[in-house]
Amino acid sequence: MGNLSTELEEQMDERDEEVVEESKGGNFGEAMEGVASIALLPCGSLSGHFIHRQDSVNVCFGLQGTELTCEKECSRGEDYRLIKLAIIDFNRKKEKVVVVECRGHDAARLQSIDHAHGWEEDVVDLVEEQHGKNKVLVSFNCETLKSDAAAEDHIRKFLPKLAGLDAVVNIGRMTISGLDFEAEE
Repeated sequence: MGNLSTELEEQMDERDEEVVEESKGGNFGEAMEGVASIALLPCGSLSGHFIHRQDSVNVCFGLQGTELTCEKECSRGEDYRLIKLAIIDFNRKKEKVVVVECRGHDAARLQSIDHAHGWEEDVVDLVEEQHGKNKVLVSFNCETLKSDAAAEDHIRKFLPKLAGLDAVVNIGRMTISGLDFEAEE
């Protein structure tokens, strides 16, 4: 049985180092770069892992997301949706929730959003609630897409509870800034 962090680390080492995307103003703390493996489920949910190398130790965070059911702004396109993403620190047994936009169908791109104008009021309130002093910025781009048998093999190895759910797997670089589990909720 393979080791997820070893496989993802090897993929990360094969790619050139990229500069962290700079945020548009504000202090978002140190950026954590790493590789994420995300299973996209047919129901619109996602589940996976983010592995960040810190002081020669791999730190693994859980990722769980659910699609926010709301009317889409018509100008966004049909592949645009909002995801309520929980980033889970297994060691501290804590999580932070952030709303991100998801573009693309099987090959997803996740990005923090600055505003949610044009969405229903409860979604706008949820997004604006995050714009306090402890905003978390997330960026993910799918670089490897696994589907069918390749996805099922990956899921059986690394996310066995999701086996048989017909998910596709996205693997790629992820950057998370402003993640502070010690800050007041």
